[in-house]
Amino acid sequence: MTSGTENATGARDALIALRAEVGKAVVGNEAAVTGLILALLCRGHVLLEGVPGVAKTLLVRALAAALDLETTRVQFTPDLMPGDVTGSIVYDAHSGEFSFREGPVFTNLLLADEINRTPPKTQSSLLEAMEERQVSIDGKSRPLPDPFIVIATQNPVEYEGTYPLPEAQLDRFLLKLTMPAPSREDEIGILWRHAQGFDPRNLAAAGLKAVAGAPELAAAREAVARVTIGPEVIGYVVDLCRATRSLPSVRIGVSPRGATALLAVTRAWAWLAGRDYATPDDVKALARPALRHRLDVRPEAELEGVTADGVVDRVLASVPVPR
Repeated sequence: MTSGTENATGARDALIALRAEVGKAVVGNEAAVTGLILALLCRGHVLLEGVPGVAKTLLVRALAAALDLETTRVQFTPDLMPGDVTGSIVYDAHSGEFSFREGPVFTNLLLADEINRTPPKTQSSLLEAMEERQVSIDGKSRPLPDPFIVIATQNPVEYEGTYPLPEAQLDRFLLKLTMPAPSREDEIGILWRHAQGFDPRNLAAAGLKAVAGAPELAAAREAVARVTIGPEVIGYVVDLCRATRSLPSVRIGVSPRGATALLAVTRAWAWLAGRDYATPDDVKALARPALRHRLDVRPEAELEGVTADGVVDRVLASVPVPR
């Protein structure tokens, strides 16, 4: 019989291979790839932000190709209706009966492309799915597959024809990952791949194959749950989050849900690094992606150059690190 330790080691190896497999299609952005793997480990959702052309969609497609999971992509547009995402009740003229037709949300990995281009009514159709992992239609709750995560993309600089996500929905994303423009070396690597015939529309030709699936994720999650969290680390997470609520430049600080999210990804990060215990340095490494989207900076402070990342950096510098 295979031991739990062997299962965990095999799962870690599979997820490290997953990171390498995605690298066959996406140059650079190792932090974003690692963030997506952490979300898979924590059963959390990810908001992926970057200007057009930095491979946000390609990254998610490459991740999907390297996972033995069902994936669905939805292009969010102004005319998209909630039923187009969750599914709806339809009438069958042949049988004379009504039946439920599942929407694209009934999948393992949902790519919500340009989520801020659809109105709040449709955005909110994802709230129950993201939080409760179910869809309620016509008074009946229907469970979603397990695992289920949403990876949503958005453009941070284009505001015409967009609908900013409300704070309640932002708080349901485990992480907000940013994808900056590549470095000169990475951009040369991207162009070199294209010159050699790389086609981002044909990932199979690039050699991508599934290297991890639901069994590996289940074993990994069990191992992450066994990562030791000391009281000093828990206290550090709480102190960081509470510090954001008392800053004059912040209208809404990090909620307790944000604190639990930071704790969850801290444990996953420690396990992925090969340890069975978490440290304050793990907390510091994940503070920005776990907290930045949960902060509402006051408009007058934004005019003075205050950013959410700057607020996180400020509390990291001011809150004492436990020894």
